[in-house]
Amino acid sequence: METLLLDAGTVASHTPMTAVVDAVETAFAAHARGDAVMPPKTYVDLPQYDGDFRSMPAYLRGDGVERSSTDTDSRSQTGDDWDAAGVKWVNSHPNNRARHALPTVMGTMIYSDPETAFPLAIMDGTTLTTRRTGAAAAVATDHLAVRDARTLGLVGAGVQSHAQLDAILTVRPIETVIVADADADRAREFVEAVSDRVTARVGSIAEAAACDVLSTVTPVEEPIVETVGDHTHVNAVGADAAGKHELADDLLTSAKIVVDDREQCVHSGEINVPYSEGVLTDDDIHATLGEVIVGEATSRTDADGVTVFDSTGLAIQDVAAAHVAYERAAAAGAGVSFDLLGLS
Repeated sequence: METLLLDAGTVASHTPMTAVVDAVETAFAAHARGDAVMPPKTYVDLPQYDGDFRSMPAYLRGDGVERSSTDTDSRSQTGDDWDAAGVKWVNSHPNNRARHALPTVMGTMIYSDPETAFPLAIMDGTTLTTRRTGAAAAVATDHLAVRDARTLGLVGAGVQSHAQLDAILTVRPIETVIVADADADRAREFVEAVSDRVTARVGSIAEAAACDVLSTVTPVEEPIVETVGDHTHVNAVGADAAGKHELADDLLTSAKIVVDDREQCVHSGEINVPYSEGVLTDDDIHATLGEVIVGEATSRTDADGVTVFDSTGLAIQDVAAAHVAYERAAAAGAGVSFDLLGLS
C-alpha cells in the first residue's frame, strides 16, 4: 500500500463545495449522535517565535443522509456510510509574512484508515481548513437562516470571505452581496472576483449587517457589528482565540445562539468574552449545530428573530473534508503515491 500526497491545488480541485457541505453536515450529526471521537485541541505555545502549533485529532462514523430536494438546495441527495480518522497539525504565526515571507497559518492533514491505521494520505491542510470553514457556515445557514434569503453581507474580504460565498450559495439562492473591509482595495478586488455570479458591491458594516445572512470573518477584539436585520442569520467565524469578539453583547444576548462545540466556543469562540464576563451563561446557548441537525433542538422557527452560529472550527470538520479530498483524488488518480512506511 502507498500513501497519497495531495498538495494545495489537488485538494482544491477535489473538494467541490457541495460535497464538503454534505460531509461537514454529516460530521456535525455524528458528533451529536455520539459517533465521533474528538479530544480537545492541544496547543504548543512558542512565545519566542510569536506563534503556536495546534493539534486537532478526530474520528467519526458518518451515516449517509437522504435529503429531500428543494429549489434552493443543489446539494447531492444521498450519501454512503463511511468512517474516517485523521489529525491536523496547524500553526498560527502572525508575523510570518513580514519576517519570513510565509503564510500566517499553515496546516498539514494526516488522513488514516480507522481499521488499520494506515496513513492513506498526507495533504495540505490550509486549503482544507478554508473550505470546511465555509461549509460549516453553509450548514448553519441552511438550518438557521430564513428560507428565502437572497442577500449576503460579509465583514472581511479575505480568503475566507470567498469560501463563505461559495458555500452559502449551495444552500441559499443569494443574489446580492455587500462586503465591508477596512482595506478598501481588498474589498474592491473581492467584488470584481465574484461579480460574474452575484450582484456585489462594497458597503459599510451596517449595510452588510442588514442582509438576510451575515458572515463576519475578522480577527478583531472589540465588537464591530452593533446591530443586524430583524431576521438576520449571523455566521460568526472570526473569533478563534480567547479575547476575540466581533459582535456586540446586546446583539448576542437577544439572539438565538447555536455553537459548533460548547466547550470550545466558551473558551475561544465569539461568545468567549461575554461568557467570561457573565453577560452570557450556558442557558443562553440554544444548542450545538449537531443537535439542531439531528432534531434534538429546533432550527429556525417563525418566532425567531436574529440567529447566530458561533464557529470555532472542529477537527471532525477537517476529517470530513479530508475524506472528500482523498476519495475523489484517489478515484481520479490524482496526487503523488509514495511508500511512506517502506512496505513495498
